[in-house]
Parts: sequence; structure tokens; C-alpha cells
Amino acid sequence: MSDCLFCKIIEGEIPSSKVYEDEHVLAFLDINPVKAGHTLVIPKAHGADLTESSEKDLRRVMTVVKQIAPTIKSVVKADGFNVTSNIGTAAGQSVFHTHLHIIPRYEGDGLAAWPHDGATDEERTALAEKLCGKIKRTSNTCCKRGENKCSL
Repeated sequence: MSDCLFCKIIEGEIPSSKVYEDEHVLAFLDINPVKAGHTLVIPKAHGADLTESSEKDLRRVMTVVKQIAPTIKSVVKADGFNVTSNIGTAAGQSVFHTHLHIIPRYEGDGLAAWPHDGATDEERTALAEKLCGKIKRTSNTCCKRGENKCSL
């Protein structure tokens, strides 16, 4: 896509600090990192976000995340890491090309997880049933009532 920042990085039109590249996936350091080692992993095929990318591309991206995240953690001597994807502007997405963030984390690093709204058992049950009904209509599969597992 000609106006996509990440597509331009893939094409070499914009420089990046690459940490991994193969035929289908590129990983590079974030230009505005949350912590040192903050890496973006992207499929080379354009999709605005993970809901628009193929399952094959998503599997490839996750395989690379699983492969490189422990190395990033080790090199920057992090205690852990977050793997996340922001989908939509409300969630903080600013580049509309599928990407996963690997963000190194440290004990006491001051980065807070998101706040929790909380929910009663009844609210969770009602919402789960509503979601299950909608998912069943779109995927033909869902949780069985009373079970705590789902097989999509």
C-alpha cells in the first residue's frame, strides 16, 4: 500500500533497525520505544490490523514473536515482556498495518497495566451468553452452556 508507513519500511523506502527478516515477516525496533528493545513484528502482506490479515500471516508473525521475544528479553536483561496489538484508534493504533509489539518489562518499571472495570458473576455470564450466541452465528461453533471451555 503506497501510503502505509510499514509498507514503505518493508520496501526499504524508509530505514529501520531490523532485528529479523524472512520472506513473509519483518521485525524492527520501534522508533519511539516504551522500553529499550521494544520491537514491532509485522507481516509483509498488508492488512490494516490482525482482523484483516490472513491466518497464515498471523501464524507466521506469532512464530517469529515466539522465536525472537526470549532473545530480546535476554539481551536487554528484562524480567518479562508484553506482546500486544492495538486495533483501532480508540485502542491506540496509529499505523494501520498489522503489527505486534514486543515490549520488554522490568519489575517495578512503573508501567501500569490497564485499569479493571470489574464485573459480577451474573454480568459475566450474561455477556458470555450474548457473545457465544453471536460467535455461534458467525463461526458455527461456540461454548456449550455450563462449560468453561470453548473450541472455536
